[in-house]
Amino acid sequence: MTGKSAFTDEEWEAISEGPPIAGMYVLTAEHGGSFRESFALAKAYAEAREQHGESEVLDAIVGEKPKVDRHRYGTPEALRTDGVEQLRQASAALAAKGTPDDVQAYQHFVLELSRRVAEAHKEHGEAISPAEQEAIDAIAAAVGVQAAS
Repeated sequence: MTGKSAFTDEEWEAISEGPPIAGMYVLTAEHGGSFRESFALAKAYAEAREQHGESEVLDAIVGEKPKVDRHRYGTPEALRTDGVEQLRQASAALAAKGTPDDVQAYQHFVLELSRRVAEAHKEHGEAISPAEQEAIDAIAAAVGVQAAS
């Protein structure tokens, strides 16, 4: 397993901010439901803390309060482009320095969190709207996996 100390400060910032960035991207994909969706993000962190020990990297991420400077991106469009780029950078750093188990745990956590945020509020009678699915697909591509529709 790979610890936080294996990464530079910039790499760790990208890695640790990746999951909340993914959640914010999905949250902004549709209007409405932001309270439920924010709660779903927090709940995903709490439940991941209960599974402590599967990945040192993931343990370090969920051991901290989810943080991201929501003003950094300014607009949902900037979040989509720059946030997805930060997820790519996080994945590249993990792939270079982390174990395959750490990479897989991170990918799974980011995607599961994204899905849970999307499913927290039904849009147009759908558990996951087309716009939310598009966000999840972009997140999956950024972390290097195929999203299941």
